[in-house]
Amino acid sequence: MTTEAGAVPAKETAEARRRGGRDAERRRPEGAVLNVFSHGILVLWAVMVGLPLIWVLWSSFKSSGDILSSPWSLPRSFHFENWAHAWERASIGRYFANTIIVVGCSVVGTMVLGSMAGYVLARFTFPGNRFIYYLFVAGMSFPVFMLVIPLFFVLRDFPGVSLLATYPGLILVYIAFSLPFTVFFMTAFFRTLPTSVAEAAMIDGASHTRTFFQVMLPMAKPGLISIGIFNFLGQWNQYLLPMVLNQNEHHYVLTQGLAQIALQQGYDGDWGGLMAGMVIAMLPVLVVYFLFQRQVQAGLTAGALK
Repeated sequence: MTTEAGAVPAKETAEARRRGGRDAERRRPEGAVLNVFSHGILVLWAVMVGLPLIWVLWSSFKSSGDILSSPWSLPRSFHFENWAHAWERASIGRYFANTIIVVGCSVVGTMVLGSMAGYVLARFTFPGNRFIYYLFVAGMSFPVFMLVIPLFFVLRDFPGVSLLATYPGLILVYIAFSLPFTVFFMTAFFRTLPTSVAEAAMIDGASHTRTFFQVMLPMAKPGLISIGIFNFLGQWNQYLLPMVLNQNEHHYVLTQGLAQIALQQGYDGDWGGLMAGMVIAMLPVLVVYFLFQRQVQAGLTAGALK
């Protein structure tokens, strides 16, 4: 009896293994097809994104005549003077410096204010907490096209001094437009961090300010890097806001400078210099992404892993 009783489960186990093997064999072709399809989409996307970048790069080493006569051919000879012309004659160097000033200050301001607001909304309960949070969320729904005209008059008629076509005015506008998504992201990230560490710091006598800057902010480093890179990319590539609010040519940012160069080119312009200017404008974005791509992925998945 014992042998027969023990044989039944053995038979059932063997049958279950056979069924599992048959199911795995059926799923294998489906997984292979899905894998090929997903890799094909990724390759297609890489070609669509990479080819224009490569074309601009090799065109920056060609003469204007070669660009117009044979735009798809490789450079016959490398014209490195295109880069010097773009930096000096086309004032790309000045536009680059202006962009560094505006974007650097606005990213730092956005990260400081956004992380502080996100921490308070995530960790403290007070009347109006949810209203303020949803107010920031609602700020993400306003397109920039609706607000450029009111912003123009606000900066022009700012009490005391006009902020139109100035560094501070453009920096404040960049911070205002980047703040809603930063607060939304950092609020969600701070909610995933353990509260025990902050409570231990408070028991040891740390103030709220010290707990935030010395304990919680270092723990939120992955999220800060992720949202910082998103803000950097968005503000670096911003075109409409500076075009409307920054009409002083000495304060032009890169996007304005490239558009100005393209308008002045006509049919007899320095197209090689224009391509070199475009590469100079793209290089910081590419460098930042390649240096911090692991941190971006870690910041986006940190909430799910916790």
